[in-house]
Amino acid sequence: MFRVLGFLSMKDGMEMQEFIDYYEYRHVPLICSLAPTPIVYKRRYVRQEEKLASEGGAVDFDVITELAFTDREAFQAWMGQLLASGKVAADEAKFLDRAKTRAYVVEEHVTSG
Repeated sequence: MFRVLGFLSMKDGMEMQEFIDYYEYRHVPLICSLAPTPIVYKRRYVRQEEKLASEGGAVDFDVITELAFTDREAFQAWMGQLLASGKVAADEAKFLDRAKTRAYVVEEHVTSG
């Protein structure tokens, strides 16, 4: 399985609920209309007010997006479809601070669940 985690930040001036609503009810449907839905497509929103550790640096992102595909080629084909549409960057500019976006390929090891 080929997995990617994206660490994304909302545009300045947005409220968290506004960000979540836009991502869930506008952006995700757009993405799913442009290319087949990945095997895994999850968003985990950071609840800044419920920090569990008392020390450490500030979290500099608002959502972790997880994508999973059968292999790298499936991911690249999916990205190609999104880029070919010409719609994704324009939509992201409405709710994301794209300059802060980071994404990494990850290797998963599961102990339970």
